[in-house]
Amino acid sequence: MAALRILYQDAHLVAVHKPAGLLVHRSKLARGETTFLLQTLRDQLGQRVYPVHRLDRPTSGVMVMALSSDAASKLSLAFNEREVEKRYLAVVRGKAPFEETLDYPLREEDGSRPKAEMPALKARTDIQRLDSVELPVQVDRYPVARYSLVQARPLTGRRHQIRRHLSRRGYPIIGDAKHGKSVHNRFFADELGAPGLLLAATQLCFDHPCQPLRLCIDCALEPAMAALFERLGWAGHLPRDRVRTAPVTPIADTPP
Repeated sequence: MAALRILYQDAHLVAVHKPAGLLVHRSKLARGETTFLLQTLRDQLGQRVYPVHRLDRPTSGVMVMALSSDAASKLSLAFNEREVEKRYLAVVRGKAPFEETLDYPLREEDGSRPKAEMPALKARTDIQRLDSVELPVQVDRYPVARYSLVQARPLTGRRHQIRRHLSRRGYPIIGDAKHGKSVHNRFFADELGAPGLLLAATQLCFDHPCQPLRLCIDCALEPAMAALFERLGWAGHLPRDRVRTAPVTPIADTPP
């Protein structure tokens, strides 16, 4: 496959764009697959890389990997403690709320046992409608079709959280075969040239594990999704590859 797009790299970590459809690493569910982000990046850099978070196979966007076990430990802790700010863009069916916090508990979907037997875990996602469009076509039972561009910020880290929360709220993501509606998915694939899940991880902000820096890494969309934004009049919301840094002042120890 083509070389991965490097968004940021230093001696301790690397951030890359993960293409849609690419698995992060080998798993029991990946029988028959031969190409993975982890191995591709390792071969591209010529050194070992350590995964510290996950991104679903159909989701594109920014991922950060550690370049040492020490950095991996610190970054993994930051993700587990919800100290990393994540921003996603999604195209959904309908006119989504202008701003809302979705607070629906979710059961895990790890395949280890029936979903109904899994405990319901707290899950929260902040969403904001950035734009919307009404198309004069009958896709489903209505004479017009409405779609929204939504920014989602997950405040917890449940599996498929954004996809499940938006579907539960009544605004499924276009291209979501499991939680969406096939007639809208086919319309975007056949008529608008946008097949696949229209969900992208566009920003990660976190404290550098080994330097007193706050990093914010933005990631541009894949070509098909970017072209869709242009077609729908949403070009003003297109993210671009960018890295911003800010100094972090260490907290002084409090004297006894």
